[in-house]
Amino acid sequence: MKILVALAFLAILASLGSALFFMMRGSQPGEDDRQRSARMAWSLALRVGLSVALFLCVLAAWKLGYIQPTGLRSSGG
Repeated sequence: MKILVALAFLAILASLGSALFFMMRGSQPGEDDRQRSARMAWSLALRVGLSVALFLCVLAAWKLGYIQPTGLRSSGG
């Protein structure tokens, strides 16, 4: 489960980095702003989808008993 969550976070960060790359990159010859905007929007939509999927997987793991909430432990009296 920990590996799945770590991979999902890496995928989310990679998608966010991809969107940043498309946003910051100047227009290439033969490429218009619509193509660049479409790639950036697709990367951001992918990030949102991955975030929702990660949340649903964590929720399902909690419901199935794979993970347990432990709360914060008090250090004293």
